[in-house]
Amino acid sequence: MTEEPQAQLPDANGHFGPYGGMFVPETLMTALQDLEREYRAARKDPAFRKELAALLGDFCGRPTSLYLAERLTEKLGGAKIYLKREDLLHTGAHKINNAIGQILLARRMGKTRIIAETGAGQHGVATATAAARFGFECVIYMGAVDMERQALNVARMRFLGAKVVGVTAGQATLKEAINEAMRDWVTNVRSTHYILGSALGSHPYPMIVRDFHRVIGDETRRQILQREERLPDRLVACVGGGSNAIGFFYPFLGDESVKMTGVEAGGDGIVRGRHAARFQGGKLGVLQGTKTWLLADADGQIELTHSVSAGLDYAAVGPEHSYYRDRGRIEYDFATDSEALAAFRLLAEVEGIIPALETAHAVAHIIKVAPGMPKDAILIANLSGRGDKDVSQAAEILLKDATK
Repeated sequence: MTEEPQAQLPDANGHFGPYGGMFVPETLMTALQDLEREYRAARKDPAFRKELAALLGDFCGRPTSLYLAERLTEKLGGAKIYLKREDLLHTGAHKINNAIGQILLARRMGKTRIIAETGAGQHGVATATAAARFGFECVIYMGAVDMERQALNVARMRFLGAKVVGVTAGQATLKEAINEAMRDWVTNVRSTHYILGSALGSHPYPMIVRDFHRVIGDETRRQILQREERLPDRLVACVGGGSNAIGFFYPFLGDESVKMTGVEAGGDGIVRGRHAARFQGGKLGVLQGTKTWLLADADGQIELTHSVSAGLDYAAVGPEHSYYRDRGRIEYDFATDSEALAAFRLLAEVEGIIPALETAHAVAHIIKVAPGMPKDAILIANLSGRGDKDVSQAAEILLKDATK
């Protein structure tokens, strides 16, 4: 967690330019201020940094490998493709980086109870894992729709000792799960720490989550310089709230030669209510604690969203992504459900790696752009999670498509 020029963001009020900030009930302001104060003290504490590094190594399995996808490179016929293998981490995704960091903060603050929200279930599993490791009570809020399509992760959370609370309001997906987690936190703020799972929400969460995930980009930078003796030409990552992407991109932001692309969920196409690509027809607004780019109607009401991937099925994007998109530093594209499913299948068949459906959106973008890049170009995708949790859902969809 070293300081760099862009580390001046967010500012003292939690803003990334016009984005970010603290839009929460007064009852949570003290808790958020306490969290920021504890985090800033912890990041300067050698004992905290040493314990975090040890847990990321011995418990989580860092560093993860940077894998040259030779067969995918050959098949696509363009840029040399590397995959940053966050799918190899304990619990199967990048989410454990943040969960472990925040559980250490909770312990420093004397909290005894942990709550979290989850969409795809990977953050819920990571939080339940961290809570079990440190003996904390743990409650996970999850939309009923997501519980059905991510049944494996629901079972994993329960085996880990967490209470999984289904949320049936609204679309019964991630937005509603966050609402319920925030209600719980307001009620139990003295004993409870909320481990927010993405680079979203009120300050200081976007900063904290980014910093705990920047280990992805730090490792990638060291590894590619060792392997190729130069920086990559392009980085690609899927973007829901945007935690894996901002952690991956962050250490490269000062390198103008490195292009970066975040890939949102295009769902059934850019049709109102049938996608979750916030930068495709979205607008500036406030949702669940932060000002950012989101999907809303002319009256400011949050629109329905859709994605085959539960983790990308959310109406807002992290405020730091909105900031770098405005500046033109990070480009944003989208992949549809069908493109993500095709990428899911291709990576499995060609490289023997089954990606999460969220991650498959990044793979879909690689399939689109790699063939048009020079053969000596280097493209790195963040393989943010593995697809065990999605196999049943993907098989059902692909079987239906095959019989049409």
